[in-house]
Amino acid sequence: MYTAILFLPLVGFLIAGLFGRSIGAQASEYITSGLVILAALLSWVAFFSVGYGETGLYQIQLLRWMTAGALDVSWSIRVDTLTVVMLVVVNSVSALVHVYSIGYMHHDPHRPRFFAYLSLFTFAMLSLVTADNLMQMFFGWEAVGLASYLLIGFWYKKPSANAAAMKAFVVNRVGDFGFALGIFGVFFLFNSIDLSTIFANVGPFMENAGTEPVMTFLGYHLHADTALTVVCLLLFMGAMGKSAQFLLHTWLPDAMEGPTPVSALIHAATMVTAGVFMVARLSPIFEYSQTALVVVTFFGATTAFFAATVGLVQNDIKRVIAYSTCSQLGYMFVALGVGAYSIGVFHLFTHAFFKALLFLCAGSVIHAVSDEQDMRKMGGLRKHLPYTYWTMMIGTLALTGVGIPLTYIGFAGFISKDAVIEAAYAAASGERVNPMALYGFWLTVVAAALTSFYSWRLTFMTFHGKPRAPADVMKHVHESPWIMVVPLLLLTVGAVLAGIVFRSPFIGYGYDAFWKGALFLGADNTVMDTFHEVPKWVKVSPFVAMLGGLLVAYHFYIRSPETPKRLAEQHSGLYQFLLNKWYFDELYDFLFVRPSMWIGRQLWKKGDGTVIDGFGPNGIAARVQNVTTWVVRLQTGYLYHYAFAMLIGVAALITWSMFTGGAQ
Repeated sequence: MYTAILFLPLVGFLIAGLFGRSIGAQASEYITSGLVILAALLSWVAFFSVGYGETGLYQIQLLRWMTAGALDVSWSIRVDTLTVVMLVVVNSVSALVHVYSIGYMHHDPHRPRFFAYLSLFTFAMLSLVTADNLMQMFFGWEAVGLASYLLIGFWYKKPSANAAAMKAFVVNRVGDFGFALGIFGVFFLFNSIDLSTIFANVGPFMENAGTEPVMTFLGYHLHADTALTVVCLLLFMGAMGKSAQFLLHTWLPDAMEGPTPVSALIHAATMVTAGVFMVARLSPIFEYSQTALVVVTFFGATTAFFAATVGLVQNDIKRVIAYSTCSQLGYMFVALGVGAYSIGVFHLFTHAFFKALLFLCAGSVIHAVSDEQDMRKMGGLRKHLPYTYWTMMIGTLALTGVGIPLTYIGFAGFISKDAVIEAAYAAASGERVNPMALYGFWLTVVAAALTSFYSWRLTFMTFHGKPRAPADVMKHVHESPWIMVVPLLLLTVGAVLAGIVFRSPFIGYGYDAFWKGALFLGADNTVMDTFHEVPKWVKVSPFVAMLGGLLVAYHFYIRSPETPKRLAEQHSGLYQFLLNKWYFDELYDFLFVRPSMWIGRQLWKKGDGTVIDGFGPNGIAARVQNVTTWVVRLQTGYLYHYAFAMLIGVAALITWSMFTGGAQ
């Protein structure tokens, strides 16, 4: 069953990719979608059999992959609770995106290629989450990057799509460089990249570490604890790139240039959650480095706040949701950083449903208004798109965290996001104190208010008020076909019930019975017990923040629509700062892009053109050409010129003979 789950999307990719033109677009759609749906159904079977069963770990070896010295790598499937949770998330969202795309991409002439890419992306992500060693994980990691490049740049005739695909690829390579170094460091310390071997030896490695350095990095001799911290930070660098954390986030909003189903697949359940999964999977390593966990907490909290501030003023409907994704990923890393790994994965799980729902609803809106994405040109769509409106409303309720305070009754985001905030507060005290925990708590509470504001802003600007679209556009506005609406309805089930149904096994008092050791907690890590006991004001604070954001958004965009424009004019500096995304793109352009271009031009024109070609092939060719040009000039066609040349030659010959003869 597990082998089928992994390889069914690959079969779909091969069929649509190799034979798509022969079998036609419709057959490609049905075959790829059918295989991914089958994989999703099997994933749910695996989820209940492993998560609620008795066996905690299955390891299925498929083949011997590579051997080099002490490095012996097999392609194996690692099945534990963390794996099956990710299988459900990846395959469920991917299956619904496949079905949705049948309607959304109906008029595109390259549908076989598109569905082949979707299936390839799904297989790459499945390879990552089922990896039993770091080499296999790195293969899936890079394959996901390749597939995302192909999907973001699917409309390759658009220069903006090509630029966005290249930007995503390059920025992720920065993080991937750190990830690769981290894998090298793990192999150096433990002489293995097999996960079970590493996890079994990290404890004894730290306990038996002597006073002698165990590794040299950048000229520094590192002892065991410092060496492990360096390795964890390098691994987290890879997670920062893939999960678009602060400083390596710039590729994420530009990735909106791809088709909307791609946005849902990349930003909801797959590529951006790879970094969260990786840190959770390697929790037995991170648990022994408190410094690394503090860094994870800092970047997670900063990302949650930063992305939320930028989302306040964006006007592109997809970019607002993209920055929301970036912010929610920050929440997940805050949970991981304070040691609440199961809470981080729980938020990943619930987030996949309501964020995929929001993206697909946005695609339904774009589909209805002739591919328009600017919310300032929408408005009044509620009556025209009833199914889209109510499903997006449910997604917004889930994202903003609407529920009944001090209970476990509410939409999915209410339960999982509040748990993250409570865990951050709990980690500020107790047996193991995280110095960044309170920083994470306050920034996530503030981010909750900002999230509520920009989420309701999106809903009010898009569906409420008077229509702002041209009359000819409004005349053709219509609800999406059922092939697109059904996935929205199914995702609403997850957005409503995922938190309520799965809270207890994921993060309740009996969470150990569900995870069965898939997530490791140190002996001094008590956050999963103490987060239940935080003060009531801590539990209520996210709800108050959400309510405040809702009321402000209602006043700005329903009661007094002229207020936002007036505030933007009064605070134009701050508005431009947020609208331009804190000027990170401009800063990176100044620090990295322009110097790289200048160096490239110098190497091209000076190094290659002047030096190499000037003194090399082109220089030699030029000298030969000069000599031949001079020789050609001797061929004048006049007899007396030739006679004169002959006389000079004879005179030279006689002179040479006289001197050589005299010497003899």
